[in-house]
Amino acid sequence: MSMETLESARTSLLDEPEAKVLLAEARVTPRQVAGCGQRLEDFLKRYLPLFYRVEQRDNARIVIRGLLSGLERKTAEPIARAHGVHRKPIQFFVGSGLWDDEAVMGELRRDVAETLGDPGGAIVLDPSAFAKKGTHSVGVERTWCGRLGKKENCQIGLFMAYATDRGQGPLDRRLYLPKNWAKDRERRAEGHVPRSVKFKEKWRMALDMLDAHGAGVPHRWVLGDDEFGRVQEFRAGLRRRVEPYVLDVPCSTLVRDLTARRPPRRPGSKSKRRAVPFCRAETWAAAQPPNRWRDLFVKAGAKGPIRVRAVMTPVRTMLGKRIGPEEWLLAIRPLHPEPDEPPVSYHLVWAPWDVTLEAATAAHGRRHQIEQLFEEAKGEAGLADYEVRGWVGWHHHMTLSLLATWFLGQERLRQGKKLRR
Repeated sequence: MSMETLESARTSLLDEPEAKVLLAEARVTPRQVAGCGQRLEDFLKRYLPLFYRVEQRDNARIVIRGLLSGLERKTAEPIARAHGVHRKPIQFFVGSGLWDDEAVMGELRRDVAETLGDPGGAIVLDPSAFAKKGTHSVGVERTWCGRLGKKENCQIGLFMAYATDRGQGPLDRRLYLPKNWAKDRERRAEGHVPRSVKFKEKWRMALDMLDAHGAGVPHRWVLGDDEFGRVQEFRAGLRRRVEPYVLDVPCSTLVRDLTARRPPRRPGSKSKRRAVPFCRAETWAAAQPPNRWRDLFVKAGAKGPIRVRAVMTPVRTMLGKRIGPEEWLLAIRPLHPEPDEPPVSYHLVWAPWDVTLEAATAAHGRRHQIEQLFEEAKGEAGLADYEVRGWVGWHHHMTLSLLATWFLGQERLRQGKKLRR
């Protein structure tokens, strides 16, 4: 291909309406970034009093500035070097400093709720794997790591976040402690795991987080991936709490379409008509005629609205010999899927009111906002850049990184308001 052809192709791509929108949002003028340092200081005024001592407040300011900086690796040593301070006080502050990260997270939740609060919002529960070298970091075990696309030694963090039309923000973080760690006294002692921490499945941890903090955040929906959606006990727990949900499930989920016609009796039989057979969710979706699928637009994170085709029906699920209560099966087919996105995704939906296809699809679209939130947290606020091994250090680091992430969210909200004027 000639240079002229390449230049022509490049120009034509930039002329596309979507490209123009993305370029306009990407431009940052000197006026927009002017005063960012002072705005960070103003932002921190709400949080710094929660650190007990002057040196802790100084270290918190240094670490958060470092997490927001352009450092390639946002761990204690490069952050300390960049700010001209000794490494050890910063490492101690993050790794085992005597400050209350739960108090900081509590204030962060209040800030997020005050800024974004919307009765139509969604709480999103999201487990995330952090690859670790060696086997000494608390909670580390060999498991699947989505970022690496393979099994690796990882710590698993469970995160709770909030998404509304106004934006998205973090709400909580907890480290998952596998069963083999929970039973090992020596490893628990080395990792400084509190005695009160016992083994719990991730879905039970998620319900605990919802019980602890859900009431403080106005919301209509609870969202989660198939690690939660496939667990009948988790869905039952949400129904008991009257928490409407849209949860991912595998394509192999067995469902009975409650609107399908029941098979006729066998010839000569006087028994009741046979029940509609169970089938895989993907089999049900593939059998739906084109006119049952609806074209919808969904708001989806930084890339704006995306177009999907969706279909929904009331179902019962079956796991083993257990048949579940009535829920809705939602199938969504993106018209322009991402390279790593499945051609069709499947979701179970429940609410104590009649759910429309549009409402369920729009609720699921909130997941894209939280994907954006954690991409930003890992890429721009150092969420995965830590070298601590202990229980306290993990929660300290995550708290500081989520605080930095929320500041970035505040900046985005501020710029968005200016652009709309």
